[in-house]
Amino acid sequence: QVLLVESGGGSVQAGGSLRVSCVASGRTFSSYVMGWFRQAPGKEREFVAAIIRSGGNTYYADAVKGRFTISRDNAKNTVYLQMNSLKPEDTAVYYCAADRVYSDYVAVHAYEYDYWGQGTQVTVSS
Repeated sequence: QVLLVESGGGSVQAGGSLRVSCVASGRTFSSYVMGWFRQAPGKEREFVAAIIRSGGNTYYADAVKGRFTISRDNAKNTVYLQMNSLKPEDTAVYYCAADRVYSDYVAVHAYEYDYWGQGTQVTVSS
């Protein structure tokens, strides 16, 4: 069992930056591919970014590529999402998720992830 707790959301004007963090419980954090998803009102949860267990490779949705950066610190059981050049369309609840894998397969669908945080609101105003 893994408990994920996000923090760092908030409100920012378009063009600004935010960093959201997700701390995981337990001693097997490095066994999980970690992902960030987001869900805007009335929309389905969508993939944002993911990072393999070692942190060596990262993957991004086209909508955030070049603006967002995912990273992880396995010693701190934490995954981060640095969000720059934010746009109003980035407004959503952001969720971190953990996928227990035995390879570096990276899932981009929400149903493939095993554990979820409670989410943190990010609001970008124009």
